Amino acid sequence: MARKQLKVLHALDIATTQVYHFTAIAIAGMGFFTDAYDLFSISLVTDLLGRIYYTDGVLPVGVSALVNGVALCGTVVGQLFFGWLGDKVGRRHIYGVTLKLMVICSIASGLSFHRSRKSVITTLCFFRFWLGFGIGGDYPLSATIMAEYANKKTRGAFIAAVFAMQGLGNLAAGIVAIIVSQSFKHAPGYDHDPHWHADYVWRIILMVGAIPAILTYYWRMRMPETARFTALIAKDIKKASSNMALVLNIDIVAEIEEADVFNREHEFGFFTMEFVHRHGLHLLSTMICWFMLDMSFYLLNLFMKNIFTEVRFIKDASTMSPLDQTYNIARTQALITVIGTLPGFFFAVKFMDRIGRIKMQIVGFIMMSVFMLGLAIPQVLSKTIWYSRYGNIYFIVIYSAIMFFTDFGPNSTTFILPAEIFPARMRSTCHGIAGAGGKGGAITGVLWFLYANKETKKRSLEEVTGERGNDEDQGGFSL
Repeated sequence: MARKQLKVLHALDIATTQVYHFTAIAIAGMGFFTDAYDLFSISLVTDLLGRIYYTDGVLPVGVSALVNGVALCGTVVGQLFFGWLGDKVGRRHIYGVTLKLMVICSIASGLSFHRSRKSVITTLCFFRFWLGFGIGGDYPLSATIMAEYANKKTRGAFIAAVFAMQGLGNLAAGIVAIIVSQSFKHAPGYDHDPHWHADYVWRIILMVGAIPAILTYYWRMRMPETARFTALIAKDIKKASSNMALVLNIDIVAEIEEADVFNREHEFGFFTMEFVHRHGLHLLSTMICWFMLDMSFYLLNLFMKNIFTEVRFIKDASTMSPLDQTYNIARTQALITVIGTLPGFFFAVKFMDRIGRIKMQIVGFIMMSVFMLGLAIPQVLSKTIWYSRYGNIYFIVIYSAIMFFTDFGPNSTTFILPAEIFPARMRSTCHGIAGAGGKGGAITGVLWFLYANKETKKRSLEEVTGERGNDEDQGGFSL
């Protein structure tokens, strides 16, 4: 009976690469395009929020932590909830729900109430949380759907191609910010009231994230449920065969035996010692690897502007208008994406099934560590003639190298492995748990960067602890 049960799955495993494989990559990939745009576009507008709504032109540390981290908190919850739901009711049925959430919350983020800064930040964070909730669901569902559609020969490349759309989404965020900021900069009345124009800019940048999600919705709803869910979880092999025959040109002999005759020897539950024995170490390993990756990955992306300002690649904000600042930040982000991120994803797709996931992950982590240490060198050489001439070029090259080996390495492999190594009936759940571990690392990195950077030297105790009532930047969460 086990052999009969696997006929449709065997046909999928040996199927040649077909048009629908690329269609599935595009449908699932556009979700990740949207995810990346929504998650990373916030780094382009946080400085605008500070310039518009705070008297000293900078978001307080606590507020910055909320604005940058609240979507990541929503993502954690979404990965856990939708990952579990994907195994209970099906991957396809939940796929549209996450997209609706992203569309609604992207638009609502840009429509945050603007009577006071408290209203703006509160409503922005509220909708950013639910935006992250929808994004979180996209992680386990997209990975699982692509893994279950793909053939075994090119499965790694297909899943990596879906995730590679993250790079294009990041680039799109930079391009949109450049276009919008420059358009409003040359609008009538900008010199007279730049903050009024800037208030429209950050809203438009965030709301544009709804467009790719809207364009994808129709095609997502037309996708049939995956054969592995239908056959192994829903126990409807005939339907699994007919669904795959609709979209793939493969020869499947439909099996009509009743579902209850299948061998249940391996159908152990998630909360069992059998699962702990077989997959407990796998789950813990994928969580830890994803945690360690995202702790540095999101720090380097969300606070790229801070790092490049520190080394004077981006001019100090006090020397620029609000939209000039946004333009420079977006240009830097787009530059790093083109030089480092996109080539990294390209080579990940090309070599994933040749080199292998584990080797690529190990090499990626090692090279990330090497080049991160290289970022400290400019601080040692900052007063030398060499650095004054070539420091910016050096920093761009090293930063791009980090992003290259992040994507040609653990950023791709941590997404792929949980979609492959767990049983079908808990594949989406386990991917969601592993991904939630990663976003836990991202939240840790955000908080660490913001709070570890607070220097106590030559400051009063009241200023450090936030007991001075006239200080906006007290490190707390007061809006």
